[in-house]
Amino acid sequence: MPATYDSIASTTLGSNQTTVTFSSISASFTDLVLVANFNNTTSVDMFLRFNGVTTTVYSDTQLYGNGSSAASYRQSNASAGLLDLGAGGFGTALGTTIIQIMNYSNTTTNKTYLTRSSFSALAVGATVGLWRSTAAINEVSIFSSSANAIASGSTFTLYGIKAA
Repeated sequence: MPATYDSIASTTLGSNQTTVTFSSISASFTDLVLVANFNNTTSVDMFLRFNGVTTTVYSDTQLYGNGSSAASYRQSNASAGLLDLGAGGFGTALGTTIIQIMNYSNTTTNKTYLTRSSFSALAVGATVGLWRSTAAINEVSIFSSSANAIASGSTFTLYGIKAA
């Protein structure tokens, strides 16, 4: 990683989990990057949530393709950001998702995020999302639609970017 990336926290799951949360995030960076290398125990929908907020303030648009077709998906006024490769969810293939959260500690603007996902056995995709809140982000959670669907051995690392 470039010298501007500082590792804030990292976790490797020792057992199957439903949720991975990074909390008490310092406001000393300009942007956040969350790198998730994970596998699921079953085909599930995966979501992103900030500060534990469950109201309908998340919207996103996705583009994704599987090598033989491409499509897009949009959701508005949702209770969490969708990380899936379209509406079909992530399967059980090992893959990587990189989430970039811009200007996360600013308290005067809504927050935007970009994701890029690559699951070689399924598809690749990109998402642009909006969290309609001016609150500084101090907690980021990734969670699955099924209990304990994020497989043991999956790794998650949160980076802070200074002066991005």
